[in-house]
This record gives sequence, structure tokens and C-alpha cells, in this order.
Amino acid sequence: MNLHVDVPDDPTDVRLGQFAVASQSSLQERRPRTLKHGDTFGVFDRNGDVLSGEGSPDGLFHRDTRHLSHLDLRINGAQPILLSSTLRDDNAVLTCDLTNPDLHDGTGRLLLEHDVIHVRRSKFLWKSTCFERLLVRNFGDRPQRLTLELRFEADFADLFEVRGTRRMRRGTFHPADVGSGCVTLTYSGLDDQTRTTRLRFDPAPERLESGRAVFDIEVAPRQRSVIFVEVRCDDAVPLRRPREHYLSSMVEARRALRQSSSRAASIATSNEIFNEAIRRSVSDLYMLVTDTPEGPYPYAGTPWFSAAFGRDALITAYQTLWMDPALARGVLRFLAANQATSEDPAADAEPGKILHEVRYGEMAELGEVPFRRYYGSVDSTPLFIMLGGAYLERTRDVATLERLWPNIEAALRWIDVYGDRDGDGFVEYGRRTQEGLINQGWKDSHDSMFHADGSMAQGPIALCEVQAYVYAAKRAAALVASGLGMPERAALLEAEAEQMKRRFDQAFWCEDLGTYALALDGGKRPCRVRSSNAGHALFAGIAPPERAARIAETLMEASSFSGWGVRTVASTEPRYNPMSYHNGSVWPHDNALIGLGLARYGFKREAARIFDGLFHASVYIELRRLPELFCGFPRRRGQGPTFYPVACAPQAWAAATPLSLVQACLGLGFDPQARTVRLDRPVLPDFLDELVLRNVAVDGCRLDLAVRRAGGEVATHVLSRTGDVRVEIAA
Repeated sequence: MNLHVDVPDDPTDVRLGQFAVASQSSLQERRPRTLKHGDTFGVFDRNGDVLSGEGSPDGLFHRDTRHLSHLDLRINGAQPILLSSTLRDDNAVLTCDLTNPDLHDGTGRLLLEHDVIHVRRSKFLWKSTCFERLLVRNFGDRPQRLTLELRFEADFADLFEVRGTRRMRRGTFHPADVGSGCVTLTYSGLDDQTRTTRLRFDPAPERLESGRAVFDIEVAPRQRSVIFVEVRCDDAVPLRRPREHYLSSMVEARRALRQSSSRAASIATSNEIFNEAIRRSVSDLYMLVTDTPEGPYPYAGTPWFSAAFGRDALITAYQTLWMDPALARGVLRFLAANQATSEDPAADAEPGKILHEVRYGEMAELGEVPFRRYYGSVDSTPLFIMLGGAYLERTRDVATLERLWPNIEAALRWIDVYGDRDGDGFVEYGRRTQEGLINQGWKDSHDSMFHADGSMAQGPIALCEVQAYVYAAKRAAALVASGLGMPERAALLEAEAEQMKRRFDQAFWCEDLGTYALALDGGKRPCRVRSSNAGHALFAGIAPPERAARIAETLMEASSFSGWGVRTVASTEPRYNPMSYHNGSVWPHDNALIGLGLARYGFKREAARIFDGLFHASVYIELRRLPELFCGFPRRRGQGPTFYPVACAPQAWAAATPLSLVQACLGLGFDPQARTVRLDRPVLPDFLDELVLRNVAVDGCRLDLAVRRAGGEVATHVLSRTGDVRVEIAA
């Protein structure tokens, strides 16, 4: 029985691109610098400036509103010359080293030759505030009188406006409140919320106006002058001067980063370039983690997705479960607290459904975009149950799962009642209003679901990977039920999982393609397309072993495996486009799940090939930072990957990708009851001869171990242990 009033979906409707990210400029070309803390993030150019202009993503953003849309530094009216621009390895501070160009007077006479004045800009974020220190040094042999000017502006644009969505109306901008060393910019939105940006300067500038601060300084030879700037995105008034506030906040910010990352296991290897990449991955991951009342929660990515997303956080938590289970606990508790309890078509919400996205900006509050609290993802709900089972297996934290069990039961009811829209045993999606997302799997582009002839699939659509997730969710729920002393419930869930496994194989397997269909359309016709989605079936364990070998072969063929990773869609398919978002690109997180799936069925060498491809891609990328995605062009000798113009970096599930591929290659598993760490037929990718894991936790014990190449095999050695923990190795 169909319980829904579905809105017919026309994938050719031009309105469907209304929430897409505009591609007017390339993030890869600009190579911006990003900082984040909590609900605040900043996107700066390499000089440390915020540059305004059409299509510019720059700014200081807080809770989905741009609180600073322009900030640039001038020395005697001229733009400084960039020397270097670096983020600390832990992402705590952005440091930009600048120098003066040749400075002339009005007649063209040279007043100061270049490279005499050094300006070091140090910026960081902490508790809704961007802190900056300008350290000006004179390396000349004469005193220099300089005019430093900071020009600033706040447009209070909603993040979706910055992404390219047009608005017909805006709220009210109030006159700037200019005080002694302080300027407050204020905007009253149409949502009746007042948003403020307060800039403070120490020392107070000689001239301070609504859009600029001017400092006249004199710097003796070999001496320095320091200016502190503070940009606050709320109306709280600090009690300390900016100079004192900068120093105390710096100490707090760095201490918090150390504490959050210190609970996790760490990785060191024989490859120093990979060590740089893995340090950046861990730093990016913990920069994106936001502390919520329910625990740590990884926001999806900057600049466009610095928010709580269900799917992204669930997958990120799964990828990092072996090294930091606290993330999984925080994600599970947050999503349980925000689980839907009633039907709301505008939010695509139904009882038991797990969150897709939360936004706090003006457009979300007004309903101009549907994402205030939005539930339009078909996979978050089974992924929530999967993570709950995996967390219990990893930690034996029965108390947390007891509290979550009502949420798991509600999620199971959603799968059976609302998810299965036509009673055929599969979970389908279809948006409830015209404003919702048309495609609600992880490939949510409007053109990502199609048939072998290139025609668009009409909904409701049953995705390949979602059925696999449902199978795994039933098995995970059975494990939890068993652990909570409910054997009859566990047996029923296991039986339902087996039924799904049989139905899935019958309906989705395409013998001539050697893989599972991408999806079933509304008429139950399979979308006979070779795609990466089938790799998720391996990840979830729904594929019979004889199918797994064929799927692995298909995924690793040249049409699918670009050399950098598995493409979302094979190059043989009619809608293949290596520059598209979902129809031929390479996504690191997609490959991480495929790698885990390949390893699950014993295809460790294939998983290691994926690991090798993504590592060598990172070699060509600034900061060794894997982006959200890159283009699917074939790998060429001596050339790096082709970048996607508006890919987010950092992105949580991309940052977690190397961590999960380490687990895949080692076959790393845990038995907390037996206090055992297991390695299942471990292999090392070609770029590693040794890999050391430290601070691996299991049931209160700690373990350091090394895996080293020994000819064609690998050997494992325990370096140290705390507590009664042991290692088992399956050869």
C-alpha cells in the first residue's frame, strides 16, 4: 500500500538546479585558505584577505550567514606582495607572510623599495570570532612611516546566496555603530533575527569609519609594530582587550585541538609524503568536528557544507570507528535527538527518518530553501542503524545502545512502512514537494539516475546501495537486539535480512554487465548502468561470494578505474562525463567504501590499488589534502589528477578516506569482549614498506603495533601494550 502523495519528478525541469553550487569561479584555481571552529568558518585568499565580488566564496561565515564579505590590507595604498601562505599542520593557525611592493609618491618618485617591510598575518578562529595579529617588521636601515589600511564590509548574505541562489528581497542594513577602536555592523533579516559583526582593533586606529580602519605607524630599523584585529559574529561583548583576548584564545584553541585528536589512534609509516597526507587528514577531520550537546559531530565540509549532515557524518564516523569511536557515539546521539517524529512534507520528514541536513540561515528560516531541518535522504536511516551495530561491535558500549534502541526501532519502522513505498520489499525515494531534492541518495545531482540509453529514470527510485544498507541495517539491528537480550527480535531481523538479500540479487543482478544495476525506476525497470554503487553492495555484505568476484573485476576495469580511483560511472556509459559531479568523477569516500567492500570479500590487492591511486593523487594536491571529488580523466604518467572546480576541501569523508583504507588493507577488526585486535590477511600498498599504529584502544586497553613488508608478505609486531590486550592474525 502506498502511504504517500508523491510529486512527479521531471529530471529535465530547470528548477532542479536551484540548490546547486554555481561554478562561476574555481576554488582550485584560487586555492583559498580555510579555517573552522564550531559553527564558524572562514574562507580567505592566500594573502589572508577576504575578497568580495560576483561569485566569490570568500568570507567569514557563522551559522550559514556571511558576517564578513570583504577584508583587505593595504600598505600606503598598495597591495602587499605574497611571500608565503601556510596552515599549521593541525589547522590551528593561518600564517601569511607579506612584503611591500615598490612604493612611490604622487609624482612617481620611489619612496620605499620592495622587500623592506615584512608583514606576518596570523589568523585563527575560536568561539564565533576570527582573531588576527599583524606583525610589521622593518628590515631597512632607516625608520619607516607607514599607513596600514584595512577595508571591510559585511553583506550578511545567506550561504545559499553565496552558492548562487537568487533572492528577490533582503532585510534591513543598519548604519554602522563606530566607537573607539570598535565598529559594529548590523542587519535585521526578514526572519526577524538581528545579526551583528563587531570589529575591534588594538591599538585603536588613527581613523576609523564604517568600512575602513587606518593605522599610521612608525617602525624603527630592525624593530616591529603589532596590531590586533578581532571580528566577532555575535553580539557578546568581550571583557578583555583584543591583545589579551588573542593570546588567551590562542592557548584555548590549540589545547582543544590537542585534546580532541589525542584520544584517537595515530598512524606513522615509512613514507614521509604519506605521513604528511595522513597528518593533514587527521587535522582536517578534527577541524571539521563540532562539539554538540550530544557529543562531537563532524560537519560535512567547507565552504558549502559546513553543517550537520546525516549521511556524511554517519559515513565519516564509520570510516574512523576503528581509531576514534567517540565520533560515532556523538553522531548517533545527535541524530537520535533529531530523528523525525511526525510527517512534514515540506521537510520530507516521516516518523523514524534520520536527518539529512540542518541549516540556520535566513533563507532556511524563511523556507526559501527547505533545509532548516531537512530529511530528504533515503540512506541516512539505514546507515544510522548500521553505525549503531558497528559501534557496539567496536566498543561493547551496551549502555549507549540501550538508550538508542527506541530510535533504532523507529528507524526500522520507517524502513518497513515509509521507506517501502509500494510494498515490494525495497526502499524507494520520492520527494514530497517540488522544493525537495529530486534525488535523495548520495549521488543527488538531478541527472544522476538514468538508464542504459541515457534516458532519465522516473521515480520513485530504489537505489542499489540503499537496499544493501537496509540488509546491513537489519543485521546490525539483530546484533544490537541480541546484545540487549532480545533473541526473538534478533532472529526475526536476521530472517528479514536474508529475504532482502535474495530479493535484491534477483532484481538487481545484471549478468551481462558483471555488476548490479544502478537502481530500479518507478516501473521496477533496472537502470542497467555500470556504476560505483555496486561497490557499496560489497561494503554492506549483501553480495553472494560468486557475485563479488565479478563485481570486483568490473570495478577494476579501465572503464571504471581511472588509475586514481573508481569512477562514479564507467566511461562506457552514455551519460559519462569525467567533469560532472556524479556521472564519471572520482570521489575519495566512495572509493573508501568500495575498498572496505573489496577487502571484506578478500580482494585486498584491489583495495590496495585504490589506496595507491588516491595516495598518488594527493601527492599533486596542495597540503596533500584529498578534496571532495576530482575529475574522472584517466591517470597519465607524470601528471596529477584533474580538479573539479567547486569541490569542497577539506571534506570530512574525504579526509577520513586514507584512515579507512588503512583499515581495509590491514583487515583491522576488534573483539572488545575478548580484548583482541584482529588483522585479517593484511597487505601493504606498494608505496608503504612499514606502517605503525599507536594508541589503538580496545575495552580500556591500548596497543602499538607495526606491520612491515617481508618479501612478498607482511609481518606484524606488537611494539607495546597497556592492559590485557592481544593481537590475532589471519594469514
